[in-house]
Amino acid sequence: MANPSFRLLWAGAALASVSEQLFVVCLTLLVLDLAGPGATLGLVLAVAAVPRAVLLPFGGVLADRVDAAKIVVASIWARTAVLAVLAALVVLGPPPILVIAGLAGLLGVLDAVYYPASLALLPRVVGPAELPRANAFVQGAESAGDLFGPAVAAGIVVVAGLGGGLSTVAWLYLLAAVALAAFARRFARTAPVRTQVRSAVPVPGRHALREGVRYAWGEPVVRTILLVLAVLNVAVIGPVLVGGAVLAEQRLGGTATLGLVYAGFGAGSLLGLLAAGARPPTRRGLVIVAGTALIGVGTALFGFVGALLPAVAVAAVVGVGEAYLGVVLVSWLQERVPEELRGRVMSLVALSVVAFDPLSFALAGVLLPAGTTTLFVVCGGAVVLTAGAAAASHAVRSLR
Repeated sequence: MANPSFRLLWAGAALASVSEQLFVVCLTLLVLDLAGPGATLGLVLAVAAVPRAVLLPFGGVLADRVDAAKIVVASIWARTAVLAVLAALVVLGPPPILVIAGLAGLLGVLDAVYYPASLALLPRVVGPAELPRANAFVQGAESAGDLFGPAVAAGIVVVAGLGGGLSTVAWLYLLAAVALAAFARRFARTAPVRTQVRSAVPVPGRHALREGVRYAWGEPVVRTILLVLAVLNVAVIGPVLVGGAVLAEQRLGGTATLGLVYAGFGAGSLLGLLAAGARPPTRRGLVIVAGTALIGVGTALFGFVGALLPAVAVAAVVGVGEAYLGVVLVSWLQERVPEELRGRVMSLVALSVVAFDPLSFALAGVLLPAGTTTLFVVCGGAVVLTAGAAAASHAVRSLR
């Protein structure tokens, strides 16, 4: 935080992250208010998610070709404008569902541009030794948004209505845009000149994308890290959120206890972030294997807990592992991936973390009829097997 450029970048990114959580809740309540429960809500959310997933790799190509700071600022200003339009439409009168879906899809496109650029930008703002701490700060803001965003958004909607909720989101994005614009101006004056050499003949987008994928697949450590991130997102997020609700209802005394389980996960995540920022690991390969295995075992143990306190403890352990490992993995990629390929590799990271949520929820839905024990054991076992695959790689085992 002694770095003024990082302070501005963190402030803008934190406001954007919290605003995103508020927006998702407001969008869900808006669609439910207009169309009621049913397929319409899923359709609108899919319209926002699909363009983001499809275009994320091309957003990485753009981040490698254009100054990432400019991309971050432009995408946030554009998102602020789209949200202001949506808020105005809701205040003036309920807009058609097709209009809401179209604006949600446009926001998904802007996400696909923003995420790779923001991840690729951080290593240019702080030094390699500071990356774990910087990522802990950034991911801490995201965790705070996940933890408090839904409740805050619901409270704003109760007090000010849907129009007031979306207007609040637009104002928060405006503040984020102002902070990031101030960061970009300062960064342009103080940042070192980029060292990469660009080709005089621009490479077509599909070839540039193929180059990034080839690099990620050809590097054993990068390939393993992307595999770990993808498996964790698919095999943990959906089962914990969906299966946790069923588990609370069946074994823990009712759905009211679910908040305590999530609070345990949030507290564990905070501890993991603090640990990763305060004491970065010296043996990253060991952390990748052990952390992945710990998360897998913790996920499987969810299937056997029968009381609230053990469930909260297991959730906290999984939260510690997820947060600590997330900082370690992202920091290593930002530090080691060549700058001319960083945007494309970061787009694959964002794809693993952001775009696989629907698959995770679908997996939970498929396995739940077999029971919560089966759900958690199968998903936890998949994570443990991934840890075993990482341990089998000499490049990962010897990673420092």
